Amino acid sequence: MDAPIVVGFDGSPESVAAADWAAGEALRRRWRVELVQAWPWSGDHVLGSEEAMRWARQRLAEEAAELGDRLGGVEVTATHVQGDPVGVLWAAGRGAALLVLGSRAMGALRGFLTGSVSRQVLGRADCPVVLVRTDDGAPAGRDVVVGLSMRHTSDRPMEFACEAAAARSAPLRAVHAWSPPSGNDYLAFAAIGNPEKKLAKVEQQLVEDALDPWRSRYPQLAITAQALLGTAALTLLDAAAGADLLVIGRHGRRLPVGTQLGSVAQAAVHHAPCPVAVVPADQPRSPSNQRTTWGADRFAVPKWSTPGPWSTSSACTPCRARLAAQAVALPIGTSRSPAAA
Repeated sequence: MDAPIVVGFDGSPESVAAADWAAGEALRRRWRVELVQAWPWSGDHVLGSEEAMRWARQRLAEEAAELGDRLGGVEVTATHVQGDPVGVLWAAGRGAALLVLGSRAMGALRGFLTGSVSRQVLGRADCPVVLVRTDDGAPAGRDVVVGLSMRHTSDRPMEFACEAAAARSAPLRAVHAWSPPSGNDYLAFAAIGNPEKKLAKVEQQLVEDALDPWRSRYPQLAITAQALLGTAALTLLDAAAGADLLVIGRHGRRLPVGTQLGSVAQAAVHHAPCPVAVVPADQPRSPSNQRTTWGADRFAVPKWSTPGPWSTSSACTPCRARLAAQAVALPIGTSRSPAAA
């Protein structure tokens, strides 16, 4: 695949964990890795000095060199971009295979990957976004869990989950949460006696039927169907215990200022005990958002991107048509010599 795994890197332990996770995924799928560092501070900010920027680039180059040595034949590159992290990461994720971000326990992000940044990127990204915590160092080989919604018909989350499980040679569990009908509808079912048991059989069969095409498409995968009584959020969190990866679809409605994450996605991002992949269930907004080449316009930031609280002057306002002039590519192969700042 030509599209890379893009990692948001700010030098924090969480971003290092994200890079490590991306390295493992790159080895499994033979994908290339790109570390992207957003630099939101302007020269007149206390953190925007040349020395601080030089240190940040050096740290980025060192991490890329280390990954390059570890991954052998897998290509690793690094890019430093001056601009708002939300816009930079969104632009970097256009056409990427994956966008990987590091997070802390309970889903709060730090460094330039603050909670608000992660939520905006998660709600807008056209590619799957994986959140990784420093305590997600679980051994490989465990199963992949995917949340299955019977109300949404998109194949993207399920396809992503199947590919992830196949790459790991791991079983896949498709989990569907259901609740009994309420009010008069429940009374009608109650009249037939033991309604929840009967409904459970119906829900289980619905899930089995929904998985039949995927079992035919991926005959090498062991795909298990689970229809569980309970709320979707709690059911998925319980199912994710001991999993290598939790995959959920992003079905949030689009807003003028972004896409709102649904309650299930919010719960998974904040509380899941394993890495979480949030896959947009809808198609990308337009073909122009699919980056097929990595040219000068790759970091074109959208107009909705707004400067963060670190902005002290209009010089670092990211609502510019292009950031390419300020993007510094640090090509890193297998050499340990960091690129010049």
